[in-house]
Amino acid sequence: MTATATAIRHDWTVAEVRALLEMPFNDLVFKAQSVHREHFDPNEVQVSTLLSIKTGACPEDCKYCPQSGHYNTGLEKEKLLEIEKVVAEARAAKEKGASRFCMGAAWRSPAKKDMPYVLDMVKRVKSLGLETCMTLGMLNEDQAGELAEAGLDYYNHNLDTSEKYYNHIITTRTYQDRLDTLDNVRKAGMKVCCGGIMGMGEDLSDRAGLLVQLANLPQHPESVPVNMLVKVEGTPLDQVDDLDPFDFVRTIAVARILMPASHVRLSAGRENMNDQMQALCFLAGANSIFYGEKLLTTANPEADHDRQLFKRLGIRPEQREQSHTEEEQVEALAEAVEYEQTRHMFYDATRESA
Repeated sequence: MTATATAIRHDWTVAEVRALLEMPFNDLVFKAQSVHREHFDPNEVQVSTLLSIKTGACPEDCKYCPQSGHYNTGLEKEKLLEIEKVVAEARAAKEKGASRFCMGAAWRSPAKKDMPYVLDMVKRVKSLGLETCMTLGMLNEDQAGELAEAGLDYYNHNLDTSEKYYNHIITTRTYQDRLDTLDNVRKAGMKVCCGGIMGMGEDLSDRAGLLVQLANLPQHPESVPVNMLVKVEGTPLDQVDDLDPFDFVRTIAVARILMPASHVRLSAGRENMNDQMQALCFLAGANSIFYGEKLLTTANPEADHDRQLFKRLGIRPEQREQSHTEEEQVEALAEAVEYEQTRHMFYDATRESA
């Protein structure tokens, strides 16, 4: 960061952020792009792949989510995937250009009997040379510590919306529950992936409130996913009004300004964005995406189309820096031996609840 680079702040007010969101569009995007260039190569985008390792029958009542057991969306519940299947998916993701592999389970929080399988997944995926990320619901301090010890790089736990609007979306866990999980992740030494969902009926102040909450955390999330609601029939939000695409781009731009050194991820909803809208998001400071045909249970642009878009825009995937010390090579070999000894492990019972 140069001496004239934008200062990283943790004292934003809702009024300040509203003012940014209401700037003339061209001025806002220019400001965001200027901040972006101070911290990142403007033509590199970090690429991740997300795999659902346990789908459906979640006891939470998040009104946007087809995995909630409270709603009939036609989604079939699935077992926790066998470890070898997860590793195969991770290997394929790496071959398609992903540098980070994210694994998500539809749980309120992981049960004790699930943790050995989850921890082994982390070790095996990490041994492929990929960054690892998981989203498993709420974590206590012990669970966070176990995941960190296994080598998990990132933990995803979104705030979803502002604290003021939160009870309109979720009633089965509190806003503080989410903040406590983020605190446990930080204490364990993992990096944080935390953002929200736009287009759930929130107003401008709610979007500002969410961004303020994220930017005023003691340490900014290293990854900030900005999702656009994917309306799924059977969920309470399936008839909500569409979000103005320019309001979404504005949110990306303000996230970039508030959290200059974070990766801002263009996340769920890309399937409904044309190439021009995605290009505007990259211009506004988005520099991370999910590759692949599915994002948990909803559609996502295919990797081949993403590669074509990158080529048209002159964008290249961000490369993860990897070190190859003797200690790391020994550790990777030990993990491989451990995997061969435990590869028979799999979860063989459909989970009805966490």
